[in-house]
Amino acid sequence: MIFHLTRVTPWVTFTIMIRSFKHKGLEEYFYSGSKKGIQPTHAKKLGRILDRLATSKKPTDMNLPGYGFHGLQGELDGYYAVSVSGNWRVLFTFDGENAVDVNYIDYH
Repeated sequence: MIFHLTRVTPWVTFTIMIRSFKHKGLEEYFYSGSKKGIQPTHAKKLGRILDRLATSKKPTDMNLPGYGFHGLQGELDGYYAVSVSGNWRVLFTFDGENAVDVNYIDYH
């Protein structure tokens, strides 16, 4: 599924792209705001993470204070993670300038 939205503000026009999700609950939250497939206490932080991810053009755009941005190794080489809370992370990779395979997992 491709999510493509162009937003226009008085200052700038930008395109939002998250091309695919691995976590269906996170995808539902992104599109509808439904918290049924995520930890409800994570909703605000997940919203901020997804908003930023949707407008990012490269992984390092997610390297913000408090996000704990880091690249992964081993089986997940090429993926990146940001912290939500405790062991919970949002994982993602990029295909060109688009976020893909966005996932929401309990790391440990």
